[in-house]
Amino acid sequence: MQKYLSVMVVVLCWLLVIPSVAAEPKTAKEAYEKGKAYLDKKDYDAAIAAFTEAIRLNPKNADAYNNRGFAYGSKGELDKAITDFTEAIRFDPKIAKPYCRRGWAYNHKGEHDKAISDCTEAIRLDPKLCEAYRVRGAVYNDKGDHDKAISDCTEAIRLNPKDATTYCNRGWAYGMKKDYNEAVTDCTEAIRLDPKDAYSHFLRAWAFENSSEYDKAIADYTEAIRLDPKYALAYKYRGSNYGYEGKFDKAIADYTEAIRLNPKDADAYISRSLAYLRKGDKAKAEDDFAQAKKFGYNGYKPP
Repeated sequence: MQKYLSVMVVVLCWLLVIPSVAAEPKTAKEAYEKGKAYLDKKDYDAAIAAFTEAIRLNPKNADAYNNRGFAYGSKGELDKAITDFTEAIRFDPKIAKPYCRRGWAYNHKGEHDKAISDCTEAIRLDPKLCEAYRVRGAVYNDKGDHDKAISDCTEAIRLNPKDATTYCNRGWAYGMKKDYNEAVTDCTEAIRLDPKDAYSHFLRAWAFENSSEYDKAIADYTEAIRLDPKYALAYKYRGSNYGYEGKFDKAIADYTEAIRLNPKDADAYISRSLAYLRKGDKAKAEDDFAQAKKFGYNGYKPP
């Protein structure tokens, strides 16, 4: 009986091992599809491992390099992303997406001219690649060339009218040109397409603020905070709008939360300093001014 049980245990253990062995991808295609599934779940580490296996099984797999680069980029590992996109281009120079994605990575490294060059090549290869226009538009925004940004965003929207991010990018460009009505229109459409995006609400609030519509701005900043309770910039900007309305206690509360979330924000300290000053609390105003100087503020000292 003892011998029989021992044999059964061995058999059961062997059977339990079989599924895990069978689950391992045997071909580059299987590993690649597994990586794509992980990408869809935003499990970037698992995706990188799967694409790495696909590349081991087929070292010239341009799509695997492209998607592993995307996973690295999503993790903020920009140099690794650029290396992978470059390999994808080397193995298949006629596919547009690696150029576009490498352009995105270059932009996040502050290398705007390289980013524009890559996106332009992506558009040459695939004139209907919405992503390339969107990324190049964002690069133009970062360079301060807002007319070109609007042009690229408009083309991206024509190709994909449901891309909320592109409406936001165009809204920002309009706002920087002080066309706040157009900025509000674009942000409103972005919010309709993606109501849970905190940045869209923040950006529309900023446009309302610059139009002196402080109540609307406060409402949108409040919604941005509800969607992202760690949105320090939204607290700081809402505080400013409370200050414009003379609600200094609420302004101070928001600046205090902004400072808690970002303790080295000199601008939040100087803003709270001014709010304390308006309330007549000079001691606290001076304390905050000292903190602002500590973190790099070198502007005008409140009286």
